[in-house]
Amino acid sequence: MASMRDIKRRKTSISSTQQITKAMKLVSTVKLQKAKNRAEETTPYFNYMYQTVCSMLAKAGQVNHPYLTRNDSERKAVIVITSNRGLAGGYNSNVVRLITGSDISVEQASIYTVGRKGQEALARKGYEMTADYSDVIEAPVYEDAVAMCQDVLQAYAAGEVGEIYLAYTHFKNTVSHEPKLLKLLPVEVNGEDVAEQDKNLLMNFEPNEEEALDLIIPKYITSLIYGALVEAVASENGARMQAMDSATSNAEDMINDLSLKYNRARQGSITQELTEIIAGAEAIS
Repeated sequence: MASMRDIKRRKTSISSTQQITKAMKLVSTVKLQKAKNRAEETTPYFNYMYQTVCSMLAKAGQVNHPYLTRNDSERKAVIVITSNRGLAGGYNSNVVRLITGSDISVEQASIYTVGRKGQEALARKGYEMTADYSDVIEAPVYEDAVAMCQDVLQAYAAGEVGEIYLAYTHFKNTVSHEPKLLKLLPVEVNGEDVAEQDKNLLMNFEPNEEEALDLIIPKYITSLIYGALVEAVASENGARMQAMDSATSNAEDMINDLSLKYNRARQGSITQELTEIIAGAEAIS
């Protein structure tokens, strides 16, 4: 059985850790409120953007455009959005697991990382890091998404990659976050995205299909990347708040258990001392 000194020392250590986790929970809670409001304000726009582009392309008929057809490259660019810091439960590992568990092999993947935790985890598994935008996740703005979109589109146009994917954590609510892997290019047109009454209508482009899609598709991809960044920030803070809340509760349980053990040890020590005093008194008498 541990001595009273050891129990007291461990209890003090856990109490110090509990103060840290409690402070981190409060910080994450404040950050989450701001990030949550931002995600809730921007998500409807990006959802409608996605639905509109899918509907437009589904009604466009057989359009011959580089963004709608796959090139000959077997490589796949993957934009992976994680965090720069840990202590967020399974937030980062879930996104990494999404990549490693997909049909994108290590040999095929060109990773564009946002967040050092994802970069470190994927690098250890042998994935090739093509570009790093880890500073972006601290305070993402639309211009960051524009720059990332230009880089991946340039690689796609040059034939360096044949497909572009986006891996991030979708923010549902404060306690629910879902890792997602979206295919950005080539754009996959789904007839289900078109209303029944619009299926027989064709989309007309002005001035022409190529010029219109050259403008629309980059804005569409930029919007998806920016929306993913905003949702990822909210998801990260939500995950960290939950993780720190659990850690604080666990620390409280451990402190209560150690307090009970300390009291038992102290009671045992007092009983032993009393027994020795009584035994000594009886020996003298």
